Amino acid sequence: MYDLIKEMARIDSVNASGPFSPDWESLQRWRQPDWMKERKLGIFMHWGLYSVPENSNKWYSRNMYIKGMPAYRHHRRTYGPQKDFGYKDFIPLFTAEKFDADAWISIFKDAGAGYICPVAEHHDGFQMYKSAISRWNAYEMGPKRDLMGELKTAAEGAGLKFCCSSHRAEHWWFMSHGREFDSDVKDPMERGDFYWPAMPEPDPEDLFSDPYPSEEYLQDWLARCVEIVDSYRPAFLYFDWWIQHEAFKPYLRKLAAYYYNRAAAWGYPVAICYKHDAMAFGSGVVEIERGAFAEAKPWPWQTDTAVARNSWCYTKQNDYKSPGEVIRTLVDVVSKGGNLLLNIGPKADGTIPKGDMHILKELGRWMAVNAEGINGAKPWRVTKEGPTKDIEGQFSDGSEKLYTPKDFRFTTANGCIYAFAMQYPGDRKLCIKSLRSGTDQNRPEFHGIIKRVSVPGCDEEISWKQTKRGLELMLPVDETPYPVAIKIETE
Repeated sequence: MYDLIKEMARIDSVNASGPFSPDWESLQRWRQPDWMKERKLGIFMHWGLYSVPENSNKWYSRNMYIKGMPAYRHHRRTYGPQKDFGYKDFIPLFTAEKFDADAWISIFKDAGAGYICPVAEHHDGFQMYKSAISRWNAYEMGPKRDLMGELKTAAEGAGLKFCCSSHRAEHWWFMSHGREFDSDVKDPMERGDFYWPAMPEPDPEDLFSDPYPSEEYLQDWLARCVEIVDSYRPAFLYFDWWIQHEAFKPYLRKLAAYYYNRAAAWGYPVAICYKHDAMAFGSGVVEIERGAFAEAKPWPWQTDTAVARNSWCYTKQNDYKSPGEVIRTLVDVVSKGGNLLLNIGPKADGTIPKGDMHILKELGRWMAVNAEGINGAKPWRVTKEGPTKDIEGQFSDGSEKLYTPKDFRFTTANGCIYAFAMQYPGDRKLCIKSLRSGTDQNRPEFHGIIKRVSVPGCDEEISWKQTKRGLELMLPVDETPYPVAIKIETE
């Protein structure tokens, strides 16, 4: 039987002998891995039991127990009362019979991704990997396969970095509404049981809210995170929200120190991606959910967003973004020094839906030509140009941002400047004001020598001139719904 007390002692022992100790002063010595600077696009995967009903969103396990919620009504119409068919009864239906890790990785690599991040455990408490802590996992139930292990082997075999995420923190309260009426969540529970502990849902914005997570729960959370670290050695560990709650702080520091210490022993650098100031600034990668910063930042950060506007997992109601919107998001994020973690939602049988595939294929076609201005790129001295305003912060992708032919984003790589035209001009004419000529000392955006201007993937020579208005040119490529990269080579 798993001994939680011994595991806590072992974690403390590792931290006592490693270069990092569980305090923010020590953890701020962390440095971003070089690979994250080189590989700007990652693929996130929300895939689990919530994929089975294909309804509502990834919070189906919570919402199916809340009277009045669409998931509650759908569940009773489709599966019957929750006391007879509860969330746990989706486990036998989560078969993953068509899942092929190598095929997935081939698709992601073709899309231009440099790393992947499957969800190891979501709020629902079902582990997508082989676990010694709880039997409620994909290796012992459902597909009876170590899905995380298969993805790790395939990813690393193809040269992609393997990362993973834990959303376990919210499980403290996630299933609690099932206790409010006659449902299977009322069954007796002990630590490690599927629905345990199902405590009353707190105010998620209150960093000190009750019911305060118990020591037993927090130790269990830490042990699960450490198990992922030891078993799968992820290149980064991503956390969803609620670890910013006061109760998690000492355990989060222990986990961060343990992970960074283990990575030091492995001989390669890793990262923790966190939201909402859960960690001390500089001790990990700042994560912005469904949003971005308005300007370039000097610190490591990442945007996580999804191909669908209304859900992270597959549902029959998915409202897909256009491939162009996804590509423009990538360009915008990279121009500001960030990475893009793009989420897809596979089906329960292990296939990737047509809507997701369409976006991945179009993204791959674009990246095959334009990756030179993305991967390994840094922000230029000017981040952006044009009239379209940016909204800084999370949850700003509720609708598509409409760019104009005067909007540009800039990166620098390979000794060049890349100016991405965010919207194709009807007359093919572009004028990049940030590259204008002149000696105006009040506007020093650019005062260098341009020797050549080209469009990646196009052999046709571009006629261009540098004037006091800007770098003026005529695009040699046909109209496209995607950003066009202008490569500026300088002396």
